[in-house]
Amino acid sequence: MALQHPADRGGGKRGPFERFAEAASLFTSSPAFHLLCLALVAGVVVTHVSGAALEWKVFAGECMTAVTLLLLALLKNSEQRAERAVQRKLDAIANALVESNVGDREKAFADLKSAIRMEEET
Repeated sequence: MALQHPADRGGGKRGPFERFAEAASLFTSSPAFHLLCLALVAGVVVTHVSGAALEWKVFAGECMTAVTLLLLALLKNSEQRAERAVQRKLDAIANALVESNVGDREKAFADLKSAIRMEEET
């Protein structure tokens, strides 16, 4: 088990978990996932209103709990990755400003370009 920040694991390349977390984050922000959640909530409501057996009510509640827990873990992972990415960009900007006044402007620009990933955005 790694106790490193998610953005620091695996160096510069993304591992299988990071790719999965990114794909899951994109899916959970989609309209399809919203409809899936509405269907799950509707299923829980129908289970309780219809007077189904206690086992089905417990099962529906446990499904909701499991989905909530998974989404919470995904949210925390995404939050940490975004926080670290912003911090790296701010650090690169600060270093570039310092180095541009001191010297070695090409290295400062290369570090800045790498940190903000300008080539991926355009």
